Amino acid sequence: MSGKTITRADLAEAVFRKVGLSRTESAELVEMVIDEVCNAIVRGDSVKLSSFATFQVRDKKERIGRNPKTGEEVPISPRRVMTFKASNVLKNRVLKGHLGRKGKANKA
Repeated sequence: MSGKTITRADLAEAVFRKVGLSRTESAELVEMVIDEVCNAIVRGDSVKLSSFATFQVRDKKERIGRNPKTGEEVPISPRRVMTFKASNVLKNRVLKGHLGRKGKANKA
C-alpha cells in the first residue's frame, strides 16, 4: 500500500488543476459536495454515485453481544449505521490496480 491519504485539500487542488476554478472556489465546491452527501445520509437517504459506490443508512436492532475477554453477555443497543457498497466498476478498477502492481513486483 502506498500509505497516502487523500484529503479535502487534495480534492480541492485536483478541482483547481482540472476545472480551472480558483483555489477558493475549488475548496468551496468540494465542501458543498461533501456537505450535500453528508446531509442526505443524515436524513436517511441513500446516496448513489454512479460507477463509484452507494452509501446507505441501516437501522440495527438490539442484540446480545459477548465480551471476548470475559465471555459475559452484554446487550448491544439499537443504532443506525452507515454502509458503503463499492460499485462493480470501482471493484474492477481496484482489482486491475492490484494485479498491475503485483505483475511489476514479480518483474523486479
